[in-house]
Amino acid sequence: MRAIERIRGYVNALGSSKRHRGDLAGWLGRRPQLLAATGVYESALLFSNRLDPKLKELAELKTAGLVSCEFCLDIGSALARGAGVTEQQMRDLPNFRTSDAYTDLEKSVLAYAEAMTVTPAVGDDLAELRDQLSRELSKGQIAELAATIAWENQRARLNQSLGVRPTGMSDGAACALPEPEA
Repeated sequence: MRAIERIRGYVNALGSSKRHRGDLAGWLGRRPQLLAATGVYESALLFSNRLDPKLKELAELKTAGLVSCEFCLDIGSALARGAGVTEQQMRDLPNFRTSDAYTDLEKSVLAYAEAMTVTPAVGDDLAELRDQLSRELSKGQIAELAATIAWENQRARLNQSLGVRPTGMSDGAACALPEPEA
């Protein structure tokens, strides 16, 4: 059931786009193996449904904001609204630790996304955050969350490097913004 809702969200977000999807398909179409591999991984994450989609969308938005991928923030904001992420939560992403808009679990998920996205992504922070998440999530859910965050890092960096631009999927609604530079 969650997969059907996420597919519906993707269809709605892509359907609201005013322009082509930013040429990503055009770029990857030049290397069909990469296009196929991307489709397989996207589908695997879409059909992995142990973790609440709202948590996945929050983690993806946080990651996209840290990498400053405008396309990812555009589509991610549209998808996040469909998963129940509020406008206040989107606005408060840069300051999630002090915001009342998030539950403790959501804050832990966002901290984990942040720790996985900064460079280098090593150290005690990740181990501590993983232990903290394990109090509320199963190992399968944590694995799904980590794969989601890692894939968003790949996706955002690929989009950035190829110049993929936002296409207006979040026009007229709240959209998460890139994180301010440290």
